[in-house]
Amino acid sequence: MNFFTTMPPHVFEAVGVVGFALYVMNYGFLTFHWLSSHSRMYFAINIVAALCVLSGLAVSFNLASALIQIFWVVMSSVGLMLRLRRSPTMF
Repeated sequence: MNFFTTMPPHVFEAVGVVGFALYVMNYGFLTFHWLSSHSRMYFAINIVAALCVLSGLAVSFNLASALIQIFWVVMSSVGLMLRLRRSPTMF
């Protein structure tokens, strides 16, 4: 028996909801110009949000949603790596 099979389903659902909240927060920050779409933090929040939603899918799997989350993890990781290579400043 591994760690994930012993966790109650509501824990995964709660993590998925946290991911949703991070997506909404990040979009709000972007809308109100509190965060730039060129900043490292924007991409980092997207990665964490996608991973949270993806883990929430462990309880109720949906292929289309999982593929979207994997896309966001990959694209945000590429964006973050590009920004890390261009500028030595922190976030």
